[in-house]
Amino acid sequence: MRFRLVAGLAALSLSVAATPLMAQEARPFTYQDLVELNRVSDPKVSPDGDSVSYSVRATDLENNRGVTTLWLADLTGDAEPRRLGVSDEGASTGRWGPDGSLYFLSNRSGSTQVWKTDVEGATATQVTDLPLDVQTFRIAPSGDRLAVSLSVYPDCEALTCTVERMAAAEDEPSTGQVYDKLFVRHWDTWMDGTQNHVFTLPLGAEGATGEPVWVSQGFDGDVPSKPFGGEEDYAFSPDGDWVVFSGRTAGTTEPWSTNFDLWRAPAEGGDLTNLTDANEAWDAGPVFSPDGRTLAYRAMARPGFEADRWQITLMDVDSGQTRQIAANWDRSPDSLSWSPDGRTLYATAQDVGKTKLFAIDVTSGQVTPITGEGHVFGVETTPSGFVFGMDSMGAPADLYVKTYRGREMPRRITDHNADTLTNLAMGEYEQFSFPGWNGETVHGYVVKPANFVEGEEYPVAFLIHGGPQGSFGDAWSYRWNPQTYAGAGYAVVMIDFHGSTGYGQDFTDSITQHWGDRPLEDLQKGWEYAQQQYDFLDGDNACALGASYGGYMVSWIAGKWPNEFKCLVNHDGVFDTRFMAFSTEELWFTEWENGGTPWERGTTYERFNPINEVANWRAPMMVVSGGRDYRVPTDQSIAAFTAAQRQGIESKFLYFPDENHWVLKPANSLHWHEEVEEWLARWLRPEASAAN
Repeated sequence: MRFRLVAGLAALSLSVAATPLMAQEARPFTYQDLVELNRVSDPKVSPDGDSVSYSVRATDLENNRGVTTLWLADLTGDAEPRRLGVSDEGASTGRWGPDGSLYFLSNRSGSTQVWKTDVEGATATQVTDLPLDVQTFRIAPSGDRLAVSLSVYPDCEALTCTVERMAAAEDEPSTGQVYDKLFVRHWDTWMDGTQNHVFTLPLGAEGATGEPVWVSQGFDGDVPSKPFGGEEDYAFSPDGDWVVFSGRTAGTTEPWSTNFDLWRAPAEGGDLTNLTDANEAWDAGPVFSPDGRTLAYRAMARPGFEADRWQITLMDVDSGQTRQIAANWDRSPDSLSWSPDGRTLYATAQDVGKTKLFAIDVTSGQVTPITGEGHVFGVETTPSGFVFGMDSMGAPADLYVKTYRGREMPRRITDHNADTLTNLAMGEYEQFSFPGWNGETVHGYVVKPANFVEGEEYPVAFLIHGGPQGSFGDAWSYRWNPQTYAGAGYAVVMIDFHGSTGYGQDFTDSITQHWGDRPLEDLQKGWEYAQQQYDFLDGDNACALGASYGGYMVSWIAGKWPNEFKCLVNHDGVFDTRFMAFSTEELWFTEWENGGTPWERGTTYERFNPINEVANWRAPMMVVSGGRDYRVPTDQSIAAFTAAQRQGIESKFLYFPDENHWVLKPANSLHWHEEVEEWLARWLRPEASAAN
């Protein structure tokens, strides 16, 4: 095996790595650096193919917030990317109109509305003037219509009704809320009776005019879906006559249903048609072919399972007939887009620790990988190839271009963190594999400490990913980033245990009703293998850290593998699987993973319940929770902390009342990293900890 030096570079090794002398002189990357990095996202290619707009999020530490600006990069020459002047008053979500105008969202008028500018990006013209904030928007390919999503009361007939009801609620002296069905709360928000819905407006030179047409009216559900849905949940037909959206009927079954269907509605309003009523599982991501004759989308097969394999389905728009393509491709595409000639679908998908771009032939179903290393996202086609964002475990995202030639390496066109990263040392990393549960191949990553010295041993941060159907992979993260531990002088080991994504659906399925045995066996075998393979790992001086399912596994390790680690970090972890099933919001998750409801026989709630192993706890544990975490409610973390405290186990509880399942605010992120690193230093480097 060979380490790839990636200090400040993309994982594609597009530049020469730093020399050993330079690496020794470089300052190690830290969590302070992480928080202050520029975050590149959302590339969109102009209609003429000459430019790409994109967003850059910078961190305003003084005001404890992120600030997003719009940028433009030239695809035809060597001009430097430039920041658009319209960003001065706030701008995000740049989208091109067919005429070459750049539309975007801004709250410069006092509410979030759609605005537009030209390629110079100096002046802004307001496009919508609605009484409610615009959440997302799409421009019809025909250029004569705009779709927007708004949060409204579904029983209202007009927007004024929603506005008046919201104002009345603000003036109501009582704060009591009455619920007669679930959801009561979802992710980080208590339900207030509103739903997301799609509206359309005529679009002309003077902007979007007239009364909005409520396209999804009569549909009982959210479009886009909550909490993470976006414009990918709905699409215009090429002629602008139709809108197709993905939505789940709420009714009284929403919290335990994954039955999202595709619905078609006239863009000028009218009756809704369910296009995928026959499939009781998830249908999502509608994209029309350039000629409008075919609708491509992703579909799951098993109701109630959110981590089922996405299969690519093509629907003939006229007849409604469907067929699957690449049915034997055992990967799960994250997104789909058409080639300009309609002969190829492009998809991104996880693949053995990477996220690659693939081309799928629409006729034959043949799948061809286009990229290799790293994590690819936001793919856009150009006349000569592609523009996409790419990051890796060793570098944050930038934009790259690649022609259609398969073996050509991508070329970077932005470098928004060059000044920060040039003189910083990252940890070299490598993927490895070993025989895990049932003798099956399991993969993992090891990261050397920054400024690694051959022959030395280093304490270890053993990171455990959440999901559980997830993967750390060769990607950059702003929450659990192994480079922050490498920069603090730790080696890092991460195992993609059974249940992880990107290794085939059978591998992903294998964790269901097996939360506590198969993954734990993989972690134990992977940890043993890594210590045998890499002599710089100080196996007697390690801490295990994880969030969500990773936090569950930390509590499970505390009872089932109690003497292996010197300390533990449990972030938003499931502590009592049975009560979790009664207190979480998305019930389909716990019911699928445990084989039924918590009152049914034959389930696994008690078999793999960390609460039953508390008497075996020995290792010091730090517990972290957010007050607005309704996925794994705060009581789970308080209970874990109580279990440690009551037994006299060294423990600490870090609580963020204004955070959800993730720690997002810059000041809170800094505090999180500071506390976690102090905890690791206390147990793994007591002399250094005492000196500080």
